Amino acid sequence: MSTPLHFRSLGELAAGLRDGEFCSRDLVDHFAARIEALDPALNAFRLPLLEQAREQAAARDEERAARHVRGPLHGLPYAAKDLFDVAGQVTTAGCPLLADARASASATVVDRLHAAGMVLLGKTNTVQFAYGGAGVNTPHGTPHNPWHAVHHLPGGSSSGSGVAVAAGLAPAALGTDTGGSVRIPAALCGVTGLKTTVGRVSRAGVYPLSWSLDSVGPLCRDVADSARLLDAMNGEDAADASTHGHAHTSFPLPQPPDVRGLRVAIAETAFFDDADAQVAAAVRASAQVFADLGARVSSMAFPEAGEALTLNRGGLVIAGEAYTLNRHLIDEHFDELDPLVAFRMAKGREVTGEAYLQTVLSWNALRARALARFREVDIVLCPTTMIPARPLAQAQAGIEQYSALNLAYLRNTAIGNILNLCALSVPCGFTGAGLPIGLMLYARPFGERTLLTAGAAWQHATDFHTRHPALAWIEA
Repeated sequence: MSTPLHFRSLGELAAGLRDGEFCSRDLVDHFAARIEALDPALNAFRLPLLEQAREQAAARDEERAARHVRGPLHGLPYAAKDLFDVAGQVTTAGCPLLADARASASATVVDRLHAAGMVLLGKTNTVQFAYGGAGVNTPHGTPHNPWHAVHHLPGGSSSGSGVAVAAGLAPAALGTDTGGSVRIPAALCGVTGLKTTVGRVSRAGVYPLSWSLDSVGPLCRDVADSARLLDAMNGEDAADASTHGHAHTSFPLPQPPDVRGLRVAIAETAFFDDADAQVAAAVRASAQVFADLGARVSSMAFPEAGEALTLNRGGLVIAGEAYTLNRHLIDEHFDELDPLVAFRMAKGREVTGEAYLQTVLSWNALRARALARFREVDIVLCPTTMIPARPLAQAQAGIEQYSALNLAYLRNTAIGNILNLCALSVPCGFTGAGLPIGLMLYARPFGERTLLTAGAAWQHATDFHTRHPALAWIEA
C-alpha cells in the first residue's frame, strides 16, 4: 500500500512532482482539505494562509512547466511557527496582544525557502513568546497531541509545528529552539527535530526570546528532510550578527549513510536521572543499532551536563533576556498575558547585572570543557525528554504541577543550549500507551553534518519515523 500524500516525506513528494504524479497545486489542495477537516480538533494552526498558498503553488507549477525548477524543494509545502515574520501577515508570538502586529518583511529563512520554491501553508501555534517546554498556551489553546484521543501535551514551544507534521497537516514545519523547543515537540509527537548551532541559521525576522540561545530548526518526517531544509536555510546574513563568518554549507547525505568507525557514546551523567523506565530502555536499545551499523559504541561520563543544570537554576539568562525583550508587555499588561508565561518571565526583573554576567562567563568556561569532551566522541546519545507526553489536565492542575512538568521536559534539551551543541531528536520507540519516545543525538558546535549522517543511518536501520497516528478519534 502506498503512503498517503500527507504522510510522505519531502523527498517522496519531490519525486512525485518530478514524475508528474501530482502538481504543487494538488499538494496544497490536499493539505488544505486536511487542515480544514482536522485542525479544528488539533489546533495546530494559528493562521492558515491557504489561498496565498494556492497562488504560490500555481506559480511554482507554471515555472516547472517552463522548465524553471528552483531546486529540490520546488513546489513543496511547509508551515512556520508563529514567531516567523511573513510580509503582510500578523506575528502574534502566541499572544493576543500582538494580534495587530503585521510584519513589513519576511524573516530571512522564510525568504530563503520561498527562493528555493517552497510554498507556505500557514503559521502554527506556539507557547506564548516561545517560553515553555510543555506546549501549553492558555489564551490561544494548547494543540492536541495526535497520538492520543485524550488531550495530551504536544511539547513546546513549537507545539503547533510538531502537531502539524505528526498529523499530516504539513510535511515539514519551522520551529525555534531556545531550551528544547524544536526537540521536545518532535519527541512527544513522534517526528524528527533538528536544533542547529546558534549562528548556523539566521534568526532575523523571528520573534526573539533569548538572543544568547535562540536557534532556528525544522521539524520533519525524517532526517533527510531536515538536511534538505537546512541546506536551503543556512548561511551568513547581514541582519543576524551570530551568522557572520559562517558561510553557506551544503549538507548532502551519503546513500546509504555510513557510520562505520563513528564514536558514539551513551551519556550517563544527568540525562537518565529519574527518566521514565520505558523511555530509558528505548534509548539504551538504540546503542545496539549503532553498534550493528559499525559505530564504536561506549558509555561515558558527561559531567558538563550536570554542571550545565547547576548553572541554569531558575533559567536566569533566558528570564533576564526575555524580560528585557518583552518588558513593556510584562510591566504594562501583566494580567492580560498567559499566567504560565508571565509569572516566569517577570522573574527577569530580579536578575542583576552581576548575576547575569557571572552566569554567562561560567557558561563560556563550561562550553570550552564540553568542546574538549567531543575530542573523545563524535555523537552523544540520551533521551530527548525524560518522560513521554502527559495529559494536558496534569499541566492545568496548578502552577506547581505545570512547573514540574515543564522542567521535566526541558531538562535534557536545555543542556545542549547551554553548551551550544547541535542536536537531533528522532523517534526511537513507543510507550505501552502508544506514545512516542524520542532519542536525542548531540554533536559538537557546527557538527550538523556528522549529526545528520548519524541520524540518517539510524532511520535507515529502523522504521519508527514511518509510523503515524491513526487519528481515528477525530475522523470517526
